[in-house]
Amino acid sequence: MNKGEQAKKLFLEGQNCAQAVLGAFCKEYGLDEQTALTLSACFGGGLGRQREVCGAVSGMCMALALKYAPKDPTSHEQKAAFYARIQEVCRRFKEENGSIICRELLALPPGPSIPTPEKRTAAYYQHRACADKVKSAAAILETYLKEQENTSN
Repeated sequence: MNKGEQAKKLFLEGQNCAQAVLGAFCKEYGLDEQTALTLSACFGGGLGRQREVCGAVSGMCMALALKYAPKDPTSHEQKAAFYARIQEVCRRFKEENGSIICRELLALPPGPSIPTPEKRTAAYYQHRACADKVKSAAAILETYLKEQENTSN
């Protein structure tokens, strides 16, 4: 199963967008699944249902950090290279989906919503594009990581 399908499966099992994407990548980069799910729990709904940066994008960036985060916190060069990677995967997500902002992706009004998440019903999955955004983010990251492997070989 590719990473996009794996992330979508996690989402459909009840994980939030960020958890689903990070969960699809965590084990291969040395992070146990429970820790990954705990760390990314707050990013669902665009950061606790505030509808800011899409949770799928946040999960994608956290997964990318597992591989490429700067090892030296004082290295300007390492930080710049890492931020360039983050900007590239975000650019790809925005190009494919139109935005990296949750409320824009879901056509919702700005500002925090009620903190209670919606129940995951068949109707929820029909009117929310979240499963597709999760799949997209994971697929974009999987492609990006493969490209990086190919250029380093």
